[in-house]
Amino acid sequence: MVAEWLPCNCCPVSPGTPTPRGLHDSLAMNAARSGYRVFSANSTAACTELAKKITERLGAELGKSVVYQETNGETRVEIKESVRGQDIFIIQTIPRDVNTAVMELLIMAYALKTACARNIIGVIPYFPYSKQSKMRKRGSIVCKLLASMLAKAGLTHIITMDLHQKEIQGFFSFPVDNLRASPFLLQYIQEEIPDYRNAVIVAKSPDAAKRAQSYAERLRLGLAVIHGEAQCTEQDMDDGRHSPPTVKNTTVHSGLELPLMMAKEKPPITVVGDVGGRIAIIVDDIIDDVESFVAAADILKERGAYKIFVMATHGILSADAPRLIEESAVDEVVVTNTVPHEVQKLQCPKIKTVDISLILSEAIRRIHNGESMAYLFRNITVDD
Repeated sequence: MVAEWLPCNCCPVSPGTPTPRGLHDSLAMNAARSGYRVFSANSTAACTELAKKITERLGAELGKSVVYQETNGETRVEIKESVRGQDIFIIQTIPRDVNTAVMELLIMAYALKTACARNIIGVIPYFPYSKQSKMRKRGSIVCKLLASMLAKAGLTHIITMDLHQKEIQGFFSFPVDNLRASPFLLQYIQEEIPDYRNAVIVAKSPDAAKRAQSYAERLRLGLAVIHGEAQCTEQDMDDGRHSPPTVKNTTVHSGLELPLMMAKEKPPITVVGDVGGRIAIIVDDIIDDVESFVAAADILKERGAYKIFVMATHGILSADAPRLIEESAVDEVVVTNTVPHEVQKLQCPKIKTVDISLILSEAIRRIHNGESMAYLFRNITVDD
């Protein structure tokens, strides 16, 4: 069941913007209550837009701070007001320069900790390094390292959205609220895609099938899954159990006979489900390198889909993604504003943005007031 949305004329931002029933009422109640401050840890103007939208919805002002890069590349953070005994929320959106954004967040958290803030809550809509959450050969689980660094810097809580792997929450020694963007994307499908009842939800690989199934069930639509050799998933990468690699002429103990592992071989590319004469809506959590989405769109066109949408929470859109999307069979790419992508939108008019500042501002209000977060997860499934 999809949450019911109503036009809202009482919130500080965008009168008439649709909001879930009851959510705008709670935002209007004591949103600017004293005892908390909201800071932005970004040093670039493009990355502070989400922070401004959140504070406007809360009826608050951004905390006074200066974040900048020294001429030698070092990051410097200066807090320009007292934060003693207050709940501090640090909003950090992740631009293309991921490592700089991480250092900005760590240094600001540590500065607030030494300034005697009561609680330091990181609002990180897109959590960086989330794809590096499993052991790969002789690599490392970088996401766990980052979780430890954030705790050491002074963070006591994190608000994020659609973690790439939900198990990442177990890396942290403090609470993590993993919000979902699916209600906003479902609303977009219902309101902005004409004749969406003639659509089919598509998973571009078997790994994304659970998410696609969740969308299909709530929209009462059909489901299709793309499977075959053209797809490349994280599971195809060798993990630590396959290392070290086989070396010729190695000495093996005479009594040791391990079973021979057969090489993995993908079948020819197949679309499981009927997409002929339908609108195809591909859903995923992250769209970064778009080659796999472009390949999926091509096969769907071949199978008879007459319109193709791609929907994802985090629109990173690296490298030549805007150009590839513009030249592809994809009709529209819909992402949220967890990651700034205004430059990419100028390069490709097919990219559309859904604002999720409403749910982030409500999460901030509820955490500060000590209220339950259950309302924000209403009608949300584990597979979203």
